[in-house]
Amino acid sequence: MKTYILLCFTLVSSSIFAQPNAKKLTEWSAGATLSGMNELKEYLSIPNNGLYADHVEDNMVWTEEAFARRGFETNRIPTEGMPLLLASSMVRKAEKTVLIYLQVDGQPVDSSKWQQESPYIPVLKERVGDEWKTIEWPNTSNEIKNDSRIFARSASDAKGPVIMFLKALDIAREQKLSPNYNIKVIMDFEEELGSPNLPAAVEKNKNLLQADMLIIFDGPMHVSNKPTLTFGARGIATITLTTFGPRVPQHSGHYGNYAPNPALRMVQLLASMKDDGGRVVIPGYYDDIVLDPATLDILRQVPDDEALIKKKIGIAETDAIASTYQESIQYPSLNIRGMNAAWVGDEVRTIIPDKAIAEIDVRLVPESDPERLVKLIKDHIAAKGYHFVEGTPTEAERTKYPKLISFESEISYQAFRTSYTSGVGVWLNSALERAFGKQPIKIRIAGGSIPISPFVTTLGIPAVSVPTVNPDNNQHSPNENIRIGNLRDGIKTYLSVLTEKL
Repeated sequence: MKTYILLCFTLVSSSIFAQPNAKKLTEWSAGATLSGMNELKEYLSIPNNGLYADHVEDNMVWTEEAFARRGFETNRIPTEGMPLLLASSMVRKAEKTVLIYLQVDGQPVDSSKWQQESPYIPVLKERVGDEWKTIEWPNTSNEIKNDSRIFARSASDAKGPVIMFLKALDIAREQKLSPNYNIKVIMDFEEELGSPNLPAAVEKNKNLLQADMLIIFDGPMHVSNKPTLTFGARGIATITLTTFGPRVPQHSGHYGNYAPNPALRMVQLLASMKDDGGRVVIPGYYDDIVLDPATLDILRQVPDDEALIKKKIGIAETDAIASTYQESIQYPSLNIRGMNAAWVGDEVRTIIPDKAIAEIDVRLVPESDPERLVKLIKDHIAAKGYHFVEGTPTEAERTKYPKLISFESEISYQAFRTSYTSGVGVWLNSALERAFGKQPIKIRIAGGSIPISPFVTTLGIPAVSVPTVNPDNNQHSPNENIRIGNLRDGIKTYLSVLTEKL
């Protein structure tokens, strides 16, 4: 992959370092909201499925040019898959370097499920009763309504944060304000694919990426939509199980009660992994997870409304893993993320399927050894009498073993967690407090996963996330959106970080 190096213009470094107050930050970010909306509209119009090289290239070029206009030097970092993009700005006499992680690719789309012409044609909507109605794009700042939303793939996850950061850079330059630290921005174009090539790229380029700390501009804010800092994220491992029945699907009238059904065996196997309360019953699964009184006190400081959370997602009761939401995500999970066997709906057939497939994801916490958890699951399956096969069973295996299964697993990345009292934590807390006049909500670890552990482990630096998008943004789903008020406040948030003395 050819490397492009663009001309570097250092951010104004000769100006006197200043920390603007909340009033100024609010005024400047409000003034940049319309231009931010327009630039985001252009950015969102570029399809960005990381599986397609032309999507990545189009987004790569747009992003390179956007950062070059802000005075950054950009370098493509080759990987075994899609390249990473590094944008750097060096500040004269800076003593520290901050590495910033941004994601550019988005989830695949099913246009039929979107309530607009295309997920890649952004539209502005406002709520009318229980529905979202398309409205005209504003021409002036006076027309902007904070509760309006831009609907498009990656509006929140995560092109919105990219634009927030770019607009914050614009304001800093206009106001002749410069951070007193160097900035390196690493952009990932395969995050939604699990960033399979990121660990090797970080290892190979650790001198190029070396910094004093990592901040992640990604993710939704606390459910209250108040300023938030997240000090960790769970990792993820995935497992694909396939149970096998007859060689080809068989007529259920002829062979029902005779040929074992692989779909039934699959659900029985999966059900054996958890009790009725949703707790994993595989011995040792939760070993090493100890929540002492000090940790529980930290978790209680997050102002969750448990009743509201349940109402929001439409459930009457929660799994019995723990008594609160924050406590529940301190444990590794075992989730069935998809199942398939035969046909349903209009295509349903009276057959015994030949196989059943289940996709599992395991969310990891720092105390979890992912290889150990995957092995515990595999050992549990073996204890249920299953013989493991590679791919499709051979004829010899079909005649010898009554219960056949294939087991494929992958450990994408580990969890990470940073102390609230770390240097990066204290610094970011100060920046957000200056911007919003109060302490941000601090979350010990997020339930979701981001591919940050290679930076933490390989570069040996602490990491904290600064989420800015609305929590009800429908990320990964049809009708993904970003609230305009969050776009404005996100610019303000990132500007506060740029102008916080380090």
